[in-house]
Amino acid sequence: MIRLSGLQLPLDHPAEAIPTAICARLGIPASDLLSHSLVRRGNDARRRSAIQLVYTFDIAASDEPAILARFVGDKDVRPAPDTRYRFVTHAPEGGPAQRPVVIGAGPCGLFAGLILAQMGFRPIILDRGKPVRERTKDTWGLWRRAELNPDSNVQFGEGGAGTFSDGKLYCRVKDPRFLGRKVLEEFVAAGAPDDILWEAHPHIGTFRLVTMVESMRRQIEALGGEYRWQTRVDDLALEPAGEGTHRLRGLHMQDGSFLEADHVVLAVGHSARPTFEMLHSRGVHIEAKPFSIGVRIEHPQSWVDRARYGNCAGHPDLGAASYSLAHHCANGRTVYSFCMCPGGRVVAATSEEGRVVTNGMSQYSRAEFNANSGLVVGIDPARDYPEGPLAGIALQRRWESAAFVAGGSSYFAPGQTVGDFMAARPSTALGEVVPSYKPGVTPTDLARCLPDYVVDAIREALPAFGRQISHYDHPDAVMTGVETRTSSPIRITRGKDFQSLNVAGLYPAGEGAGYAGGILSAAIDGIKVAEAVALGMMR
Repeated sequence: MIRLSGLQLPLDHPAEAIPTAICARLGIPASDLLSHSLVRRGNDARRRSAIQLVYTFDIAASDEPAILARFVGDKDVRPAPDTRYRFVTHAPEGGPAQRPVVIGAGPCGLFAGLILAQMGFRPIILDRGKPVRERTKDTWGLWRRAELNPDSNVQFGEGGAGTFSDGKLYCRVKDPRFLGRKVLEEFVAAGAPDDILWEAHPHIGTFRLVTMVESMRRQIEALGGEYRWQTRVDDLALEPAGEGTHRLRGLHMQDGSFLEADHVVLAVGHSARPTFEMLHSRGVHIEAKPFSIGVRIEHPQSWVDRARYGNCAGHPDLGAASYSLAHHCANGRTVYSFCMCPGGRVVAATSEEGRVVTNGMSQYSRAEFNANSGLVVGIDPARDYPEGPLAGIALQRRWESAAFVAGGSSYFAPGQTVGDFMAARPSTALGEVVPSYKPGVTPTDLARCLPDYVVDAIREALPAFGRQISHYDHPDAVMTGVETRTSSPIRITRGKDFQSLNVAGLYPAGEGAGYAGGILSAAIDGIKVAEAVALGMMR
């Protein structure tokens, strides 16, 4: 097989244009093209008057060695890689004497559990929240009635934070083993649309994710895995292992029960603050890491479509337009768009009482009126929270509490128009852009809810972004705050064997441990850690 990349064709090209273009690119007659399968489709919208679809195909052709010999050094024509997933080991007959444990049922924990189950290790999966459909009801309780369940919400429960998101399935992780392909194939087997296997920026959306997560749970259970819901781990049982290190022997639960365990995947997500505090108190090696804070900004999706695609806006092969922006400020800060959700909504994402947090979500159709994105500023421990490993959590809580008060102490989000924000005056009313956040938005001054350096940086960046995306800095564009859960504020450090640096048997994983950012990268990390656990159990 030959992999051909970068093949460009115009919008609305006929189907027969594809084999013709393949043959022309490779310099072969049509009779030599045996088959072609789509690997990837994106678009090049740099010239809005002549937008091109950009394809990658795997091709079977007559005399492939001769074709490849003619294109030596051409990065767009090369042998097709083998993307099949191969298990690193399998459990002995009947499974191991002591089963591995996975803490957390988000994307990382889900794939750690799935891979362990497929290898025959019958994992036990613990989650402080509820199964995904019960969790969805609790989440809607906050959005519709301003009633928060601290253990079952956007952050906690089956599917993790990624369930209530845009369902993006792309990342910048180097993936030489094509583990991302394994993730996408498992999602398709669980009910995701086939196009996630070839779209350049695949996504699923919340409603489809719910049914997929349930399907994957059933597969894990059918393979001998076990789920235990509303089960929070409150302490570790450790024994000394010499030179300041320990070995994990078990888990103490919130309800007083104890579970023997010596191989535990810690996939708790970026908002598991009580768990982080417990780990720190037990001496598990943790360090503060950079993250970002800011707001959510909303524009009508039609504005973004027009700015990105011109007269081609609305074309079915393009879908709802997205953007990615970054600006380096005079104060040394970087402002950038984060988790952009075309045709979506801003959602309440707090997990603690008396705090307000925003996030973005959309469905597979991306058909809602507004586009939204995080508009965030990078911060780091040395400059902004040098007080210790958990200082980033304290900073998050400070501004989330301020947002709760500014919103009216009712889980309403504080909001402000871009025009008022740029003029440094509180908003008393909103304009043309209607915010989507529920339970509601209180017009106010977002400068009350963010550090001065963040406010200054966003004020500098907005006009710069307006020069790149027309209407981005429109006075009626609306911002809601605060966006503080962009990534974990801590890293639970681990070695090359994926175990904690000072607690053998504990395998920090995914976004909460500081090793991923988003559904796909968290799932990939879950696979890697599951493999490490399996190999460790076979020694």
